Amino acid sequence: MTELKLDCALDLMRRLPPQQIEKNLIDLIDLAPELCEELLSSVDQPLKIARDKENNKEYLICDYNRDADSYRSPWTNTYDPPLEDGQMPSERLRKLEIEANYAFDQYRDMYYEGGVSSVYLWDLEHGFAGVILIKKAGDGSKTIRGCWDSIHVVEVQEKSTGRTAHYKLTSTAMLWLQTNKTGSGTMNLGGSLTRQLEQDAPVSESSPHIANIGRMVEEMENKIRNTLNEIYFGKTKDIVNGLRSCQSLADQRQQAAMKQDLAAAILKRNVKTESKE
Repeated sequence: MTELKLDCALDLMRRLPPQQIEKNLIDLIDLAPELCEELLSSVDQPLKIARDKENNKEYLICDYNRDADSYRSPWTNTYDPPLEDGQMPSERLRKLEIEANYAFDQYRDMYYEGGVSSVYLWDLEHGFAGVILIKKAGDGSKTIRGCWDSIHVVEVQEKSTGRTAHYKLTSTAMLWLQTNKTGSGTMNLGGSLTRQLEQDAPVSESSPHIANIGRMVEEMENKIRNTLNEIYFGKTKDIVNGLRSCQSLADQRQQAAMKQDLAAAILKRNVKTESKE
């Protein structure tokens, strides 16, 4: 029964507006408190922005950089509020984390022309894992509001030779848009997608871990964007076009009558031709 409740709850969350995930999640936990831990660990929530007080730079916070009630900044590697024994990546991994934040900051700037990105890494027994976070919120100009949140969790298993590695990427993208125009009124559009990708790739100076992960994230985001465009925007356009026609009903009936007359004339002509033969 608990598994059935959890499946139903997750199925419901996938269908509710992504801009109200936090409120809907709290309401769902109130209805089924026994599912609290499973829901909190299974449902991706919109990313929140914090600011590093030392260098006055923004970063994203989530469960992956949280320890107790503090969050670690990827820029200074410090917790806010301060935490003496907070979880830290190894020295080798911290260097890789710094390079990854710089690389994905450039990626974010080129693809999103704004927004905030953060990368966090942690050690595993035979490799490491990490999360790449990207958030871009609309400023409300031109009566359009919206937000894009993407969460890419990657697990890297390094081979014994050190020349190849196995990468497992789980990506979740949450998108919502809201328009408010005089002609059409208020319209909300949103959804979320989760996809997985696994592959082996060589590791060398010309193809380091960051380059391999970057290619996978770029490929996955392009696929998710195309799918969102086809499903949410394309289907919505088809529905709206089906509900509302640019032509009047009289014009449609006149065109239908003309088609019938043409079809009847062609059929009559074919019958005469066959009878002469």
